[in-house]
This record gives sequence, C-alpha cells and structure tokens, in this order.
Amino acid sequence: MKKLNLYLLRHGKTLANENKLYCGFTDLPLSEKGREELALLKEKISYQEAEKYYTSGALRANETIGIIYENNEFEEVKGFFEYNFGDFEMKSYEELKDNKDYINWITDESLNFKCPGGESKSEYRKRIKEEFISFIKKIKDNNSVLLISHGGTIGTILEEFYDSSKSFYEWQPSYGRGYKLELEILKSEFKILKIIEI
Repeated sequence: MKKLNLYLLRHGKTLANENKLYCGFTDLPLSEKGREELALLKEKISYQEAEKYYTSGALRANETIGIIYENNEFEEVKGFFEYNFGDFEMKSYEELKDNKDYINWITDESLNFKCPGGESKSEYRKRIKEEFISFIKKIKDNNSVLLISHGGTIGTILEEFYDSSKSFYEWQPSYGRGYKLELEILKSEFKILKIIEI
C-alpha cells in the first residue's frame, strides 16, 4: 500500500468564461483578467510544489501552470481536455435557447444525446473516467503530482471516484482553485481517502 498526494487545479479565466459562453475544445488563452486574478491568488495561496506536473494540454491550462509555477516542466495529458460542445462552442444560452438540439441536450436525462459535432455527456464521463484510471497507473510511483485541467474534468473525477451524492457541477472549483486528493494506491486499485480544498 502506498500514499499519493494529487493536486487538481482549474485553469484561470478566459474571455469565454467571462462572457458565459460554452467553451470546451476551443483552445482559448487566458484573458487579461484571468492572468491578473491568478497573480493575486498566487500571493494569497500557498500552492504546493509537486514531483511531477501535468496539464490537459489546453492553452489556458498551460498558461495557468506558467503563471503559478513559472518555469516548471510539465507533460500534457490530452484525455483530460474539457467537454466537446461541438456546434454549441463559443455560444451563449441566449443564442442557443431556441435551438431544438440544444433543448434536447440540456433536458436529456439519459446522458446519451450528443452535441451536434461534439460528444454526449456519457461519452465525456467515460473518457475522463478511463483517462483518470490510466493516469493513476502512470503516476502511482510518485509521492506528489499536480494536474491543471478544467472545471468539468475535476468535477467528473470527484463525482465518479469520490462522492456521487454531489454532482460534478457542485464539485467544480473556481478558477485557479482546486483540491488536494490523498490517495491510497494498492496493486491494481486506488482509493481517494480524503480531499482538501485549495
């Protein structure tokens, strides 16, 4: 049995976040406000150092790790990229509210309705779940690892692997914040023992 500390942080704000647009696969940089907020958070929070650093490969995640951790080397894990909203990307609720496909997507309880040109909620969950299992196998020999990804990614990980009584929306941290996960690694399994907000 081995213990591992895994830090999950959400990237800083983009213009899409500020304007309440659906932005998953669209590879936006941080906004000016997002950069300023991260710089202020860095003064306020004691961000933990780690043995290994990873991002989802999104520009906004890579820029976030650059601001918080400056020149630390990191690897990209593309499977942790945010949800693919397809034709809904970079559009607001107001623009979409009368769109039949959009209504079907937001009211779909089966989670199997695909965003046109994107993915369904069940496909997204499966992708994140499989990537997380694979990721733990990859990092299990380390003592501490940090991943900067997305609100949906972090929320899905915690709903799937820690506490499903809270939805992934409730688990999503604010920009530049996240969680420290204390994991127990067994031979072929792992368990999240405890989480602490960052």
